[in-house]
Amino acid sequence: MTASTPLHSADLQQNPLISFGRGICDYSQVKSSDIKPAIDFLLAQAEKAVAQAVDPKTPASWNDLVEPLEDATESLSRSWRVISHLNSVVDTPELRAAYGEMIPKVTAFFSSLGQNLALYQRFKELSQSTSYANLSASQKKVIENSLRDFRLGGAELSDGDKPRFSQIQDEQVLLGKAFSDHVLDATDSFVHLVTDKSELAGLPEDAIAAAADTAQQKGLQGWAFTLHFPSYYPVMQYSENRPLRRLMYEAYVTQASELAPQYSQGKLDWDNTTNMLKQLKLRDEEARMLGFENYAALSLAPKMASSVSEVDAFLTTFAQKAKPFALKDWKELSDFAKTELNISNGLEPWDIAFASERLKQERYSFSENELKQYFPLPKVLDGLFQVIQTLFGVKIESANLPAWHADVQSFSVKNAEDRVVAYFYLDPYARPGKRGGAWMDDARGRRELPNGEIQVPVAYLVCNFAPPVKVDGVLRQPTITHDDAITLFHESGHGLHHLLTQVSALGVSGINGVEWDAVELPSQFMENFCWEWEVLEKMTAHAETGKPLPRELYEKILAAKNFQNGYMTLRQVVMSLTDWRLHANFDVENAKGQAVLELSKSIADEFNVIPQPAISRWINTFSHIFAGGYAAGYYSYKWAEVLSADVYSAFEEAAKLTGSVLDEKTGARYRQEILEVGGSRPAAESFKAFRGREPSIDALLRHGGLVTQ
Repeated sequence: MTASTPLHSADLQQNPLISFGRGICDYSQVKSSDIKPAIDFLLAQAEKAVAQAVDPKTPASWNDLVEPLEDATESLSRSWRVISHLNSVVDTPELRAAYGEMIPKVTAFFSSLGQNLALYQRFKELSQSTSYANLSASQKKVIENSLRDFRLGGAELSDGDKPRFSQIQDEQVLLGKAFSDHVLDATDSFVHLVTDKSELAGLPEDAIAAAADTAQQKGLQGWAFTLHFPSYYPVMQYSENRPLRRLMYEAYVTQASELAPQYSQGKLDWDNTTNMLKQLKLRDEEARMLGFENYAALSLAPKMASSVSEVDAFLTTFAQKAKPFALKDWKELSDFAKTELNISNGLEPWDIAFASERLKQERYSFSENELKQYFPLPKVLDGLFQVIQTLFGVKIESANLPAWHADVQSFSVKNAEDRVVAYFYLDPYARPGKRGGAWMDDARGRRELPNGEIQVPVAYLVCNFAPPVKVDGVLRQPTITHDDAITLFHESGHGLHHLLTQVSALGVSGINGVEWDAVELPSQFMENFCWEWEVLEKMTAHAETGKPLPRELYEKILAAKNFQNGYMTLRQVVMSLTDWRLHANFDVENAKGQAVLELSKSIADEFNVIPQPAISRWINTFSHIFAGGYAAGYYSYKWAEVLSADVYSAFEEAAKLTGSVLDEKTGARYRQEILEVGGSRPAAESFKAFRGREPSIDALLRHGGLVTQ
């Protein structure tokens, strides 16, 4: 890289991607034109730090080798994460272009870092030095992980192979970004306008109001529906208009595919078919260069699972356990649709959510929309915070951090001494230009600075709930579904893992360094509280009357908890197996055309109970594995679910003695043995330290109703 712009440059001093230093970026001030100069400068600073680290005159010690390198790479990473975050939540053509321009440079730097044999040797020197014994356990784990990552990063490759290895990394990042861009563009582009209100029969009032709002925003007359989930799913769940359900379904499952122009108003340029094949070929090549048989084997190097066959057996066993329950679910739904809904010619995919909602209403005498009225988002947040504060001995207060959108809220987390130990953001609502789904991300990690001060962590919690709407000219407070509340608790679990860490070495603090197949433990653990009466009673208040959830309705949702869980479990396992087998035994070399789709269909045919329609291209929007870092890792949701259910059973055991699952002593132990240690020790050790034994699948099967009575 050419010489960097000097730090005293007035432009750089005012550049919001640099001027925030160790603080928090003023997101609203970031312009696309800030990106290139900031990243060029930070890359140059990082390269200087690398040169200093590999200089033989630099002592191979933590203070002289690791900390200065960490300072420089953290500054680069934090600014780059700001840009990546903005690209996900307030995407614009200008931001996307500037972000895309710098991806190759940033990827090339981190790729070269992983391949730097001289730097690898310096870390080896440190690990073999007399000073190594004096390092903390966390610092030793950072060194240990670094040595592993150097090996996986290609440091031991020949000089002839390293350029190709770097090229593979660059291409994968660009393909992942393109995949994500195509999905977002496909989602944003589709609009279906309804002009006759009679076609909206069955839809809840708030869904109709939201559709009217969407139409107005787009300058249209009537009711507009999009493929953003809060707009799409109420149609599938409630609309009595079967052709409308079919139209929306066909649009949804053909996004970013060759069928998009026909069904979902998409462009062929957004077809991800070739993109997926290219990514799989590159991953396979990367794995083989590093001496692994396939990418699945490579992916396990930093995970809990020990072999490719172990994961495949775990998933197939799970599928076999769930399938009888899934077959029962499917027969019940088909029979109900035939006898009660006059769908005599067989359930179609666009009927499933609608028929399921009707069956659920009949069986348990409540509707999701009725239940939703008891979950105003502010009240749910209060309930969530109360659980966190009770279990973990902290206090959550509103903060006023700089944000990227008017809807974004920010909060501080304080300890028992009233000292701020962390901050987090909540970006709750779906909107154009914002990637779908829900996630937690790391804005800043906890670490001890060279001057001895502690840098407190900052997290992003991002959801895509339906935004508040006006009804008869009055803005109603936003209500969310019970499933949305579970999502919020899930992401908060990730957040707590990041925010409550007590580890001071950045590489293993919070979620850093945690095995990928264990990282979902704290998130799935938190979901359990959404089914507890003592929690729901305090986090619900009817949107109109203000009354909490009636006990009678609670008993109904509890009875319905495992409604169709066999089918839903099998669906998740099928997705996991698709991911796993694409990376474990897919014939990448000879794969052409629709080979990825064909494999996904063959797995669905083998394990699933619901026929997959010929037009479905769901794999083309499987962002988790093609743009979200879960390649050969989607199984981790189920793997970690076993751990989280077993961990939660400790709280159930405590409740038998204390009368409350919000048991402070058990919460303190969980905080100490799971949350606080982050990635500073293997997840299996953390589990055993909390539970006193190896994990068991029994609690998960019991919680999910997947045991024969």
